[in-house]
Amino acid sequence: MGAAEEDVKRGAQGDVEQGADREFLSLERELSLLMRRARASSGEMARQVHPDLEPAAYGLLVCLDDSGPQRATELAAYIGVGKATMSRQLRALEELGLVSREPDPADGRAWLIQLTPDGRTRFRTVRAGRRAQYVRRLASWDRTEVAELARLLGRLNESADT
Repeated sequence: MGAAEEDVKRGAQGDVEQGADREFLSLERELSLLMRRARASSGEMARQVHPDLEPAAYGLLVCLDDSGPQRATELAAYIGVGKATMSRQLRALEELGLVSREPDPADGRAWLIQLTPDGRTRFRTVRAGRRAQYVRRLASWDRTEVAELARLLGRLNESADT
């Protein structure tokens, strides 16, 4: 590609960034900031549940609290990790006393992972504190705006699953 073609290509990219894709650039910027803050917050919440809990494992606790006992394969699909990563995370959660395994009554070869009573109590205490932070931060928002944000984020998450 010659110098003139490079200039045209750069100019076209600039036009896209200045034009129709401005909304998507803004979306990218805001989501990047939100994800950075969420990672930091996730680490803090994980430490509140247990000082040795990995931040990435917090999402497993969310899934187990919301959905009840799950197979490791279901948890891996929900989080989007492989079997080896899931096994390592579950082993760590078991060692911390936050989850336990029991045979799956539908398939004796499989195991169901569930929160222990202590794991559920610790997790729900931290989750309630997080929810209280959302309530404080969004106190000036109308409830319909909060519901709309939740709806749109849910729609974004669903589109990521397809």
